[in-house]
Amino acid sequence: MTPISRSGRPTSTVDRQILGLAVPALGALIAEPLFVLVDSAIVGRLGTTELAGLSLASTLLVTVVGLCIFLAYATTAVVARKLGAGDRAGAMQTGVDGLWLAAGIGVVLAVVAVIGAPWAVAALGATGDVATQAEHYLRASAPGLPGMLLVLAATGALRGLQDTRTPLIVAGVGAGVNALLNVLLVYGVGMGIAGSGFGTALTQLGMGAVLVAVVVRGARAAGASLRPAPGGITAGIRTGIPLLVRALSLRVAILVTVWVATGLGPIALAAHQVVNSLWGFAAFALDALAIAAQALIGHGLGAGDVERVRAMLRRSLTWGVGAGVVLGVVLGTGGWWLSALFSTDLDVRHAITVSLVVVAVLMPMAGWVFVLDGVLIGAGDGRYLAWVGMLTLVAYIPCALAVHAWAPQGWAGLAWLWGAFAGVFMLARAVTTGLRARGEAWMVTGA
Repeated sequence: MTPISRSGRPTSTVDRQILGLAVPALGALIAEPLFVLVDSAIVGRLGTTELAGLSLASTLLVTVVGLCIFLAYATTAVVARKLGAGDRAGAMQTGVDGLWLAAGIGVVLAVVAVIGAPWAVAALGATGDVATQAEHYLRASAPGLPGMLLVLAATGALRGLQDTRTPLIVAGVGAGVNALLNVLLVYGVGMGIAGSGFGTALTQLGMGAVLVAVVVRGARAAGASLRPAPGGITAGIRTGIPLLVRALSLRVAILVTVWVATGLGPIALAAHQVVNSLWGFAAFALDALAIAAQALIGHGLGAGDVERVRAMLRRSLTWGVGAGVVLGVVLGTGGWWLSALFSTDLDVRHAITVSLVVVAVLMPMAGWVFVLDGVLIGAGDGRYLAWVGMLTLVAYIPCALAVHAWAPQGWAGLAWLWGAFAGVFMLARAVTTGLRARGEAWMVTGA
């Protein structure tokens, strides 16, 4: 007998809907951490100093882009709701407005990154050669920021339209181009760490151009204007501000973690770059399920189908925790071999391996957190996520400061640091999002 969900739909049907969006979304979601992994592997062969510099610079860039994730998430939720309510032209207009907002923010951030690179690197506690390498990478990659944000906005619009295949294709091609450009510029041209940053910037600009063209074609077909709608950008900002606050809480936690890792010495900082890259890779893989839930739940709420929303929530959580178990096993058992891809320094490899064991144990909880976070974003529950984001940050910072004050240098300190981040911080997020999902205040129906 075919299992039936509480909504009356076969469980297999619900699973197909989730996986039909999640599997293609995986490629687009892991594009950014995959770029960081490629950069880490290429730059790591230049030396520990360059790898430590990349750790700082890439953290700053990922932080900036992460703060702008509302360009994707808010757009996905609004587009999905309008599509569910039968307003395709309105859905496409939301996508166009998001592109204009992304382009404007991206240009401003690129200029700020070029000018403010020394101050940003110094704020993380870097000095000497490590700081110099970080500045080189940050300035070389800054021109790609408009492309990165356009990728976010366009991808968000396409997810809301339940098209996760197009971003997958663009991300896959982009990853290959990025690897080739980085090898050519770093080793062939001899640009060093700056070549890695510039190659990534060129790739991001190209990806942004392709995805913008796809959204523009869809907007024309639906009869939407290519100009920003009156109040459209303002509405996007209003919707995005709570998600910006939520993203800020996450990025502050990550920056605090990098600051603590910097104080644990070059070995720990270099190892942290690799562990953080692998964590990002795994986290975005889990978030693919959340992206599917965002689109499906937004569509269901727009259509007023509450039972479908509940079914999607339950099955998405099941898949999230299960995927967390699988990823944990891979990271925990393969740490030593994975570390060899990024460094030849045995001390760095040992620190990576031990910290990955800590991450592996806590990965199933991360699967729960990422899916619930995505569900609430898809429901437009940004205000709640903003408030509890700050609460979880308050819970984590004392633990991070304790590691900074009392943990030993090297691998042991890094293991304690990841225990605090992947344990305490993620547990706080699991509790707050779980309590919200048990109620019904977040299930607001209609466009």
